[in-house]
Amino acid sequence: MLPVEEALDRVLAGLSPLPAETVALPDAWGRVLAAPLTARLTQPPADVSAMDGYALRAADGATGAELRVVGTAPAGHPFSGTLGAGEAVRIFTGGVLPEGADAILLQEDATALEGRVRVGEAPAAGRWIRRRGLDFATGEVLVEAGRRLTARDIGLAAAGNHPWLAVRRRPRVGLLATGDEIVLPGEPVPPGGIVSSNAHALAAMVRAAGGEPVVLPVVRDDSSAIAAAARAAEGCDLLVTTGGASVGDHDLVQSALGPEGFELGFWRIAMRPGKPLIWGRLRGVPLLGLPGNPVSALVCGVLFLLPALARLAGLPAGPTPSRPARAGADLAANDRRQDYLRARCAPGEGGVPVAMPFPRQDSSMLRLLAGADALLIRAPFAPAAPAGTPVEIIELAPLGL
Repeated sequence: MLPVEEALDRVLAGLSPLPAETVALPDAWGRVLAAPLTARLTQPPADVSAMDGYALRAADGATGAELRVVGTAPAGHPFSGTLGAGEAVRIFTGGVLPEGADAILLQEDATALEGRVRVGEAPAAGRWIRRRGLDFATGEVLVEAGRRLTARDIGLAAAGNHPWLAVRRRPRVGLLATGDEIVLPGEPVPPGGIVSSNAHALAAMVRAAGGEPVVLPVVRDDSSAIAAAARAAEGCDLLVTTGGASVGDHDLVQSALGPEGFELGFWRIAMRPGKPLIWGRLRGVPLLGLPGNPVSALVCGVLFLLPALARLAGLPAGPTPSRPARAGADLAANDRRQDYLRARCAPGEGGVPVAMPFPRQDSSMLRLLAGADALLIRAPFAPAAPAGTPVEIIELAPLGL
């Protein structure tokens, strides 16, 4: 059995970022930028006022002085002349600073007279002026490549005069659930049957990671049916199967896909839950075969599918982030498999959360996973440890799960 870290390294080594495509700015939220975004103009394009008031020469702005108002400069309508001695221009926020002016007299520090303005408090030179290029200048990098674009990034791109952006294509992920016992939600459940949850949960996981899920019809434990369904996934960037990954008489994914050109990279990981995991390629398409148990499938999704999607999307890819915590209960000694215990978290001292594992950790208990805040990681052969022991956890909410 492969260690989790080695298995993930091999998965990521077999993947490359997808090509770029150009999308309209309003459609770029949540996409991954494919090339550095540089400013196409300077912002602000000129010295502008940060407040409503009067533009003047600081040398003329002594307290009590009266200046002649020679024009106005609202935003978008600059004053066309040059400011002379003893003159002022009525200016508004965003208005271009007139030539010759070097100070802003705030509106509340001024008294408007007929064609004149009286200074109530002398302004300082340079104050309340936003200098040209204060935010950015033409050619400066605004957003680096490889960043998932936020609403703030979209606003910055718009300010930089970009109506279109080059982003990575969304990973298209085929999801294929196998098993004679599986029916779709809402269908009659026959004796011995179970409602399909894996494909729907994994589809939500793919969407949360910025991918496009393609949920394929459930296929029975039949080699020809599995092969036909896998052929239907052509055009996907990644094929994910659930079920049929083990070695039982009805675990047929490897045997069914072998004649279709499947090349096995590895299978079986030293982890719990999720040991029977498959990685390989089907006619050049990467294939990740997850276990059929719902908790196993989703835990493997957290550990392998999410990093794979990050690599395809052009994001930094590596182990799913973890953080320090403290165990909320005594922990038993672990065996040779890395364990991922479902746990609830509570605030702890110094901002370090306390992770309380559920008493039962069966890989079929989806309700407990849905109620968990984190996965508590137990390394292979970890000794028994008392409550309060430092541990590492993977928080689920930050992953969009």
